[in-house]
Amino acid sequence: MAGETVTIHVPQDADDLEEFTAWLRRASARGPVALDTETTGLDVFSAGYRLRTVQFGDRSDAWVIHWERGGPFRSAAWRALETVPHVLIHNAPFDWLVIDRHAEISIESLAPRTTDTRIKAALLDPRQPQEGGLGTALKPLSAAYVDPSAPDTQGDLTAVFRSLGYTKETGWAGIDLRHPTYNLYAGLDCILTARLDPILTSRLEYFGVRGALGHYEHQLARIASIMQRRGLLLDEEYTRELDATLAQEAANYADKAARYGVDSVNSTRQIAEALAGMGESLTERTSSGAVRVDKSVLLALADRDLQWARLGIRTPNPLAEAVLHAKRSGKWRQTYVRTFLDTVDADGRVHPFTHTMAARTGRMSVTRPALQTLPSSDHMIRRCILAEAGHVILSTDFQAVEMRVLAALAGVKRMTEGFLAGADIHEFTARLVKGDAFTAKDRKTYKGAGFSKVYGGGVATAARQTGASEEDMARAFAEYDRLYPEIRRASARWQREARGNGMVFVNAVGRRLPLDRDRSYAVVNYACQSAARDLLGQAVLNMEEAGLLDSLRLLIHDEALASVPKKDAEEYAREYERCMTMDLYGVPITAEAEIGGRSWGSLYGAAA
Repeated sequence: MAGETVTIHVPQDADDLEEFTAWLRRASARGPVALDTETTGLDVFSAGYRLRTVQFGDRSDAWVIHWERGGPFRSAAWRALETVPHVLIHNAPFDWLVIDRHAEISIESLAPRTTDTRIKAALLDPRQPQEGGLGTALKPLSAAYVDPSAPDTQGDLTAVFRSLGYTKETGWAGIDLRHPTYNLYAGLDCILTARLDPILTSRLEYFGVRGALGHYEHQLARIASIMQRRGLLLDEEYTRELDATLAQEAANYADKAARYGVDSVNSTRQIAEALAGMGESLTERTSSGAVRVDKSVLLALADRDLQWARLGIRTPNPLAEAVLHAKRSGKWRQTYVRTFLDTVDADGRVHPFTHTMAARTGRMSVTRPALQTLPSSDHMIRRCILAEAGHVILSTDFQAVEMRVLAALAGVKRMTEGFLAGADIHEFTARLVKGDAFTAKDRKTYKGAGFSKVYGGGVATAARQTGASEEDMARAFAEYDRLYPEIRRASARWQREARGNGMVFVNAVGRRLPLDRDRSYAVVNYACQSAARDLLGQAVLNMEEAGLLDSLRLLIHDEALASVPKKDAEEYAREYERCMTMDLYGVPITAEAEIGGRSWGSLYGAAA
């Protein structure tokens, strides 16, 4: 590797294990030791899940310890995990959970001793390959920074799986522990991680990324892993009933669509032809030239906004309604309900994974299932999640955080005055333009204009989302620029700074945010979204300091979800609000807590 011989050791007896222990002592004295695990799959909390190997390595040697063999092998690995002072892990949250659950070395013990090279890579460049970056997977990073010709045994191992009659998924559990390619694969990842770490450190120092930012990200990863370990209590009976209900709804609405000549609600051609036959004018096109009939188009035809609320500006098209409902029922069933039922553990809990650095801006996301994609109006899916017995659900949400962050970062004076006065900023803007005679429709229009400033949307998109005409929305955009000229000036300044920095914008905390040359205007979105995410991150650290971590269950967008004792709910609500209240460049960042019933859905209209 990189012109040097590396060695994978696979201990077979007590003498070999003594040699491993001696090596670990020497390696630990030199610096951090890379750590990795091999398991039977990715679902750490599933029945029958097994930890197969634990491996340790430095830049030239790796030791693959067969945990699955038990006895002295397990003891040697356990002692090493217990005593090694500093470990390097690529994608630490996964291995933390594996080791916590299956080797009984807690996240609380191992995380403070861990440096995650994946976090370092994301701080250097958060873009995925499809966005023009390297991504954060170990093999591409190693090919770029360590050795482009380093052996990539993953492809070899997949071929071995197939030769043995396994799939890529079942091979991890079925392959013989002694297979040489399996052991080579396991050991090389440690060596790659050990070699990658100092290179990433050097590059972060070169670009001036502060070590404190890395420490902060490691703390958030640790807290998210503890939340995942605890999991969410699932109402299994209700979830099974919902599974059947959504399956029936999808079938019923698909039947309605078929009456209009649409045999498949996933066929854009059939939908476009049927809508045209009903007299609808479809003017939008995809990049390939096909008629666009995506969700936003169908919602407009169904007289609905993005949250599915009625706009009241046209007669709803019945085919658009049927297609939307059929696709939503099917998607919700597969994406959420089936995932809940497929992953619930023996204790009745699901364990969604929180990616603490998922987006280019560092924004968090939740997967298995992707709960951050739930519409804000949903109560059916959220009803599946319960507080603990004797507890209620508490949700604490930042208030208009995107607009507050925009006002703070861009120094928007009149907007800041509105926030300091405690005003609803969209109502405040509508009143500045229309006077006291402003209407709810005016508020919605200026809300759309404001969010377009944050997210980079255009007049046509904002009009479609709010139900306003394009003429009214264009006027709202112009009024926004008149009232708050600092936004445009800040955007121009940030774009100039990014162009002078290799198309990289550095945000308020020193996070590097690469921009696409043809979308440099997105800098406003990146600046605001990344700052809002870091406000939530700081709030989470405040929550831990306040002793709230045991109650915290989930972080979604700008919301912290908790399970709290019913009798103490008001006190918890005040404390969560305090942890999420702060100041950003003179703009108050505020939060509001809402106490529900036992289910998460109770906050959204569910009966229980």
